[in-house]
Amino acid sequence: MSGRYAVIGHPIEHSRSPEIHAAFAAQFGIDLVYDRRAAEPGTFAASARAFFDAGGLGLNVTVPFKGDAYRWVDDRSAAAEAAEAVNTIVPGPGGATGHNTDGPGLVADLLEGCGVALRGARILLLGAGGAAAGVLAPLLAEAPAQLVLANRTVPRAADLARRFPGVEACPFSALQSGFDLVINGTAIGLQGDAADFRRHLPDGLLEGSFAYDMLYGPKAGFGAFARQQGATGSADGLGMLVEQAAGAFTLWHGRCPDTAPVIAALRELDAPDSDRSLDHE
Repeated sequence: MSGRYAVIGHPIEHSRSPEIHAAFAAQFGIDLVYDRRAAEPGTFAASARAFFDAGGLGLNVTVPFKGDAYRWVDDRSAAAEAAEAVNTIVPGPGGATGHNTDGPGLVADLLEGCGVALRGARILLLGAGGAAAGVLAPLLAEAPAQLVLANRTVPRAADLARRFPGVEACPFSALQSGFDLVINGTAIGLQGDAADFRRHLPDGLLEGSFAYDMLYGPKAGFGAFARQQGATGSADGLGMLVEQAAGAFTLWHGRCPDTAPVIAALRELDAPDSDRSLDHE
């Protein structure tokens, strides 16, 4: 559907969402306007209401407003309820519905972009913040043999694990190798320093595993650490960024875009100062 769409956040200047949605729209000949919408903390509700009152047809939500969006919408999808966060808002006659496409975006990139099998796999997710909360339910839906949530602060991991039956919580210090897939959902190594991971994680943890970093960009350090630790392969979160955007685009337009050429185009840019947020739009 043509019309006006936007992504709201603080800060927002770095967002690649306008370029991604423009590329998706071009695949179908859709004429749309997609803007970055800045808002100060504490002003999400007023900004979102003003956007939709002015005829906005869809809103993406990034940090720090995903919790605000969850509380603001009139209805929520099952994924948004599980994550307790909203990254996509769809207006309708009965009010605004909040969705969360982060987890499905991660799963899509793992299965299709990386060729990683999730059914029956032993999966380790590092970190117990908002990034982890958004992806646990979709990962569980793929029926892994084991899903372990590890965090430096053990009570936080335990609190999150209790919301998702089947998830085990443990401290970094208790981890051992043997996982098929290790996902980094922390901000460790944000500046590209693999040594940051060596200070927190047991040696040899990633040997024989596929390593996936929800951060993206050339400074994300998990991939370098994984290669040093004997991982079988690695990927950053750029594919997740595009896949979650494709989920939002499909909700708004009823058409599923081809993500591969968009991921390839963004990869070629390889901007050193690109968005590396764990809270993908």
